[in-house]
Amino acid sequence: MTKKEVGHNFLARLGKKRLRPGGITATAWLINQGQFHKNSKVLEVACNRCATAIDLAKTYGCQIEGVDSDPKVLEKARIYIKEANLDELIHVQQANAMKLPFSDNSFDIIINEAMLTMLKGEAKIKAVKEYLRVLKPGGQLLTHDVSFQNKNVESQLMQLRQTINANVEPLHISDWQQLFKAAGFSNVKSHYGRMTLMSLSGMIKDEGPLGTLKIIYRGLKKENRQQFLNMYRFFNRAKRDLLYIAVCSTKQCS
Repeated sequence: MTKKEVGHNFLARLGKKRLRPGGITATAWLINQGQFHKNSKVLEVACNRCATAIDLAKTYGCQIEGVDSDPKVLEKARIYIKEANLDELIHVQQANAMKLPFSDNSFDIIINEAMLTMLKGEAKIKAVKEYLRVLKPGGQLLTHDVSFQNKNVESQLMQLRQTINANVEPLHISDWQQLFKAAGFSNVKSHYGRMTLMSLSGMIKDEGPLGTLKIIYRGLKKENRQQFLNMYRFFNRAKRDLLYIAVCSTKQCS
């Protein structure tokens, strides 16, 4: 039996560019909180193929460092950055979120989407403390992850792990907020709603009608069909229980 891919890698191979639980809606909320401008120094952790970084650079002209642990997605990112003529604004490198290769107080804004869910326990805390370290005083951390509102969702979480082939650990809404507060962040604001990653309306909003048709066409090919349908059915069934959450947190000025 062929080993199944991790969910976000599988969707990326099908052509999905927005790989976030709340799609472009949640990302837009984060960006609205972020006070981006041309002189902003921005770090995107788990930048993947740099869809968000490219949008930010085009819109605001800010300098962006992107890091990801996967060298293969960084190869793709460099191609997309070059195609967008943004080599002077976006630089990417391989790095570990729990040990970032940057000095203290380096960035005005950090954006991190759909990655903290992938870390468990102490690893989550360690990553958030690293974000605090490299942010400037008054800087903002913008995160976007999977969450839930009701406590009794253990069966859905088990199914989520099996469906996306990753041992993820999403948190309750209040626990996400507490994670950032406990690490030393203040003014923690959040926005949440139903996951749109695999809903038809969400895909159209994120990828456009033609992009959605291409994803579905590739997903229904024989070699992809079982995993695609499993993910589609699970996410549309679980959207009543699993949510996206977007959180804006601020590093206190000393």
